[in-house]
Amino acid sequence: MSDTPQTNPDKDPIMVRETGDGLFQVEILAAGARIVADEPVAFGGMGSGPDPYDLLASALGACTTMTIRLYARRKAWPLNTVSVRVSHKRGSLNARDTFTREVTVTGDLDDRQRARLAEIADKCPVHQTLDRGSDVVTHFVSPATPGEEAAAGLHARDMSEACGIGASA
Repeated sequence: MSDTPQTNPDKDPIMVRETGDGLFQVEILAAGARIVADEPVAFGGMGSGPDPYDLLASALGACTTMTIRLYARRKAWPLNTVSVRVSHKRGSLNARDTFTREVTVTGDLDDRQRARLAEIADKCPVHQTLDRGSDVVTHFVSPATPGEEAAAGLHARDMSEACGIGASA
């Protein structure tokens, strides 16, 4: 695997901008969807959407669910449903964060298959990103200049790679 950042020039970067409602509410535009994020009322927000850490935990849960589903589908295993509950804890700003996943799978799976799906959960690309850490590059640009395209995740390809399955298989 290359250390060169991978980008998808056909995918728009995610745009986040203030809505003008409340102190913290923002609108997130991603893949044609609109999501509202905010801080809880107790922290000065309006409580109108998930906070940034909720979104991060959601990304981990979504990726875990999708990766397990992809793997079971490719193996033709009798997996009926997957759900992942994620909690996030932080002791302080400088402490290492902990994300706890509770994975529930239903279907006529044997113990070996369930154990393998537990291994696959740890291979989801978002889990790996959180585990190894990331570099964040920031550029301040003029409002008239759109700036460089952000690195867009190739999530489906990364899930297939994590499962040891070719994207075309």
